Amino acid sequence: MPQRIWTASAIRKIEADYNRSADTHLIPMDLPGYPGIDLYFKDESSHPTGSLKHRLARSLFLYSLANGWLREGGPVIEASSGSTAVSEAYFARLLGLPFIAVMPSCTSPDKVRAIEFHGGRCHLVDDPAAINDESERLARETGGHFLDQFTYAERATDWRANNNIAESIFVQMAQEPHRVPEWIVCSPGTGGTAATLGRYVRYRRHDTRVLCADPEHSVFFEHFAGTLRGDPRCELAPCCGSGIEGIGRPKVERSFIAACIDAMLKVPDDLSLAAMRHVSAALGRRVGGSTGTNMVGVLIAAERMRREGRSGSIVTILCDGGERYSHSYYNPAWYVAQGIDTVESDAVIARAVEGQRIPGIELLAREA
Repeated sequence: MPQRIWTASAIRKIEADYNRSADTHLIPMDLPGYPGIDLYFKDESSHPTGSLKHRLARSLFLYSLANGWLREGGPVIEASSGSTAVSEAYFARLLGLPFIAVMPSCTSPDKVRAIEFHGGRCHLVDDPAAINDESERLARETGGHFLDQFTYAERATDWRANNNIAESIFVQMAQEPHRVPEWIVCSPGTGGTAATLGRYVRYRRHDTRVLCADPEHSVFFEHFAGTLRGDPRCELAPCCGSGIEGIGRPKVERSFIAACIDAMLKVPDDLSLAAMRHVSAALGRRVGGSTGTNMVGVLIAAERMRREGRSGSIVTILCDGGERYSHSYYNPAWYVAQGIDTVESDAVIARAVEGQRIPGIELLAREA
């Protein structure tokens, strides 16, 4: 089949798949300690592949197709800690393309199984910082295309409209008591979602501020702090990768646009996981660790609003479900093996939901 005809057919298949999918839900959740502040979760786990990364994968495939980078039968390669690769394997199979996910060897076996379920192959590496280089090598050797989410996430999504996550949030908030959120809270993996949110609220001239909650073993927060000082340089994180799968990076990726973000904070892993457990109990179903990181950001933003005497709404993202973490975040033996105390962290989050300030976490905001 000629390349141009195959590309048109591939785009048509992706657009048809999109038309078969409804929008994701916006779920309210009570914050007892913060009367007058309404919290909503944008539930991205309801996508066909179960996570926020379904949007990114669709955008990356359409971007690559429109650029002429994908060809019939050509392998597709991605560097991913899991959820992006699950979604990309779905779209690769939809187009009949081989898919290879280059992943840290510590990625959850549940995500590995999910990628393989959608027809992908997992290529594991010991050093999380090396997954991009390894992906480039595989693309050269196989004649395939490296999707490179960490470079293209912020530009593959049409941030002005086209039902991106930002537009969807504001459409769904239109009938709520506080229809324009005071804060939208997300966490950085590639940085693409934060860029989309930040660009959209400026483009639509909303007063909403974007708060990015960075996990413990990641360099995005330090980079953001550096940009505020006029010195954005940042060393590699001295660790084996983020303890919260799907977010956090040992280096600043090109899709992370600090100027799109109004504020950041750094969240210890034990509090991310405690907040994850609280949200799971409150909603009656398991969520992933990155949703817990977001929830800590929500609590810090709510405390700031109360201190400023402001009412309003906060929207955050339920990134994925907890089913993929049954071997880890929902396994008591895993916490013992990792040396993570759950009793005190659960108590800190319980007190924070009732209105007490979380100690040791500071919100770093740029001047309005």
